[in-house]
Amino acid sequence: MSNRKKSELGLALVECRSAFLGAGVFSFFINVLMLVSPLYMLQIYDRVLSSRNETTLVVLTVICAALLGVNSLLEVIRSRLLVRIGGRLDGLLNRRVFNAIFDLAIRRPGASSSQALRDLDTVREFLTGQGLFAFFDAPWMPIYFATVFIIHPMLGWISVGGGVAIFGLALVNEMATRKTLGDAGLANMGAGRFVEGSLRNVEALQAMGMVGAVYRIWSGRRMRTLQLQALASDRAGLLTALSKFVRVFLQMAILGGGAYLVLQNECTAGLMIAASIMMGRALAPIEMAVGTWKGVLATRSSYARLNELLAAVPASEAYMPLPEPRGDLSVENIVVAPPGAAAPVLKGLSFRIAAGDVIGVIGPSAAGKSTLARVLVGVWPVQAGKVRIDGADINSWDRGLLGPHIGYLPQDVELFEGTVAENIARFGEVNPEATVEAAKRAGVHDLILKLSKGYDTQIGPGGQALSGGQRQRIGLARALYGNPVILVLDEPNSNLDTEGEDALSRAMAQLKQRHQTALVITHRLNILASVDYIMVMNQGLIEHFDTRDKILAQFMKPAPAQPPVATAGV
Repeated sequence: MSNRKKSELGLALVECRSAFLGAGVFSFFINVLMLVSPLYMLQIYDRVLSSRNETTLVVLTVICAALLGVNSLLEVIRSRLLVRIGGRLDGLLNRRVFNAIFDLAIRRPGASSSQALRDLDTVREFLTGQGLFAFFDAPWMPIYFATVFIIHPMLGWISVGGGVAIFGLALVNEMATRKTLGDAGLANMGAGRFVEGSLRNVEALQAMGMVGAVYRIWSGRRMRTLQLQALASDRAGLLTALSKFVRVFLQMAILGGGAYLVLQNECTAGLMIAASIMMGRALAPIEMAVGTWKGVLATRSSYARLNELLAAVPASEAYMPLPEPRGDLSVENIVVAPPGAAAPVLKGLSFRIAAGDVIGVIGPSAAGKSTLARVLVGVWPVQAGKVRIDGADINSWDRGLLGPHIGYLPQDVELFEGTVAENIARFGEVNPEATVEAAKRAGVHDLILKLSKGYDTQIGPGGQALSGGQRQRIGLARALYGNPVILVLDEPNSNLDTEGEDALSRAMAQLKQRHQTALVITHRLNILASVDYIMVMNQGLIEHFDTRDKILAQFMKPAPAQPPVATAGV
C-alpha cells in the first residue's frame, strides 16, 4: 500500500517502525529465554532426581537463574521502548488532533469535543500496555505448540484444542458484546454532551426551575447506558467464567494426559512437566488478548474515531509566509451558509475596505451581520467567492501568523481560565506595556486595578466571576492588544454601561489615528460618530453602502409629527 493511501494514523505508526522492529527483536530473545524454565524442569526431573547429583543441580540453577535475569532485563527494556513509542506517536499527532478538534467545532457545531484527545490517550496507552505484548508473542505460538507435539502428539492435540476453545470463547465474547458496548458508549457520550450543554446555561436553568427536568432527561439517557453496559457485562461474565473453566481444565488435562503417558512408558515425568509449561507459554498470548479484550476493543474504536476525525478535517496546506498585512480588505461575491445549514445567509456580497477605513454595519436582526464578521476573520468558510487581505485569499495566510494582526470581538464574549493579563495578551508571552495600553484603550484599566489581584486576578473556572460588561471590555482589550491592523467588532457595546460606551467611543476615535482598518457591527447608532462609511444590510444583501453622513441623513430623517395622545393619570 502506498503512503498516499495510508491514513495519517497509519503514517504516524510507520514513522515509529524502527522502534517497533526493535521491540520485535527484544521479543524474539525474550521468547527464546522462555524455554529456560521447561528445560530446567526437564533436567531436574529426568537427570538430577535420578542421578541425585547436587553439583548438577547447583550449576543448572545458577545458569538458569542468570538467563532468567537476562530475560527480565530484556522485558524491562522492551517495556521502556514501547513507552517511548507511545510518546513518539503522541508527539507526532497531538497538535494535529488538537487543531482538528477546533476546526471540526467550527465546521460542525456541537459535533466535536475533547473525546478525540482521550482517544489519542487510549491508543498511546495500548501501545505501552500488556495488550501489545500479545501481538509480539503471538508468532511464537506455533513454535511452542510444535514443541509439545514433539514431546507427544496427544499432548500437542490437547494444547491445540485448548487454544482453539479459548480463542473461540474470545471471539464469541467480542461478537456478543461489541454492538452493545458500542451503543452504550454512544449513549454515554450523548448524555455527557447534554450535561455539558446544560451547564453552559446553568443560570437560566436554575432560575426557571428546569434542573429537575434536565435531570430526568439525563437520568433516562444514563439509565439506557447502564442497561446496555449491564447486558454486555452479563454476557462477558458468562464467557469469562467459561474461559476460566477451560484454562483450569486444560491444565488438568495436560498433566493427566502426561501422567497416563508416563504410566505407559511413552513419556518421562520431566517431559510431562515441560509440556505443561510449554502449553502455558503457547496459550499466554491468547489469554493475554482475552484479558485485555476490552482495552483492544476500546483502542480499535478510538483508532477508528481518530481516523474519521483526521479524514473529515484534512491538515491545512502550508503556504509561504506573506508580508505583514497593511489592512486592505476586499470581499468578492461571497456566498456563505452557517456550518450545518443549507440555505445561504450571505448572498453574493461584494465590497472593498481600504486600509485605515472604519466601517459601521447596521441592519435588522438576521440580516447576516454576525455571519459577515465571522467570514472576514476566517472563522467560517465561504461557499463561493473570495475574502482577500491585501489582495491575497484569506485561506492562503498562515493562521498563526495572521492572527496577531487581527482583532476580533465576537457577540458572545468568552474569557478563558487564566489571569486577566493572559486573557488580554491572548495567552502568548505577556508584554506588560502592551497589555496595559490595550486595557487603557478599552477603558478597562482602572476596573482591572480594582480587582483582587489586578492584572494577575484569576478568571474563568475557579477564578473571579465577571459581569457581562466587564467581560466585554476585557474582550475589547484583547481585540486591541498588539495594535492589529484589522479589527472586527460585533456588537461591542451590547453589555456596556455609560462609562463603558464612553470608553468604546474613545477607542473608536483612535482607530483612524492608528490607521487601523475596522468593521463595527452595531444596533446603536451613537457609536458611529467615528466611522467613515456605513453599510446597511438586510436579508444577506447590502442595501446601502455610503459615507456616514449620507447614510445617517437618509435614515435619521425626522419622523412626521404625531398628534398628542392623552394619558390616564395614576
